[in-house]
Amino acid sequence: MENSRTRQALVVRGGWEGHGPVEATERFIPFLKEHGFAIEVHDGPEVYADADKLAATDLVVQCYTQGVATDEQVLGLSAAVADGTGLAGWHGGVCDSYRGSPDYLHLTGGQWAAHPGGFVEYDVVVLPEKADHELVAGLNPRWTLDTEQYWVLTDALNEVYATTTFEPGDGTPWRETVTCPAVWTRRWGRGKVFVSTIGHKLEDLDHPDVRTLTERGLLWASR
Repeated sequence: MENSRTRQALVVRGGWEGHGPVEATERFIPFLKEHGFAIEVHDGPEVYADADKLAATDLVVQCYTQGVATDEQVLGLSAAVADGTGLAGWHGGVCDSYRGSPDYLHLTGGQWAAHPGGFVEYDVVVLPEKADHELVAGLNPRWTLDTEQYWVLTDALNEVYATTTFEPGDGTPWRETVTCPAVWTRRWGRGKVFVSTIGHKLEDLDHPDVRTLTERGLLWASR
């Protein structure tokens, strides 16, 4: 039987408006409510300095691109995740946030570096050895998208579920094929982190596989 306590979710949204942080998060708030979450929305990372608030939070959904967070705020978030609060997000709202904070990068395990070519047609490929995992089970093994393809810098602590590949061309400064994680999770103390690099456009989040993946990721990351 599930715990009867109402789960608490913080939605932290804002930063660069090109990612539609309000419109994007509004796509998932009804889903979270349907799954028993009470929602509190904040328009900046200031809440991360409130240790008591975060201790009572089961899930942080962050959609805040670029911007600035203080050391107190980032370390507060990191400590809360280590204590069991989940962190989840997509695209630049989670992996291109607070560029000046190494501690934030350490927590999330990945940083956007580039999206060569702007909007391009590319594939996201589910790793065959992960195909039965609850995050991607039953999804198509390959999704073709026409949007920003994120080249990210990551580390080996991440558990990767899907990747995307950049091929060299006559005009590219890289001369070898490069494969980057597109979807990963990260264990941080007692907490869990879910990151998807997909979601520049609102339509990206409406792609059936992306929508299902993102919803599953939110639930998976929650305490």
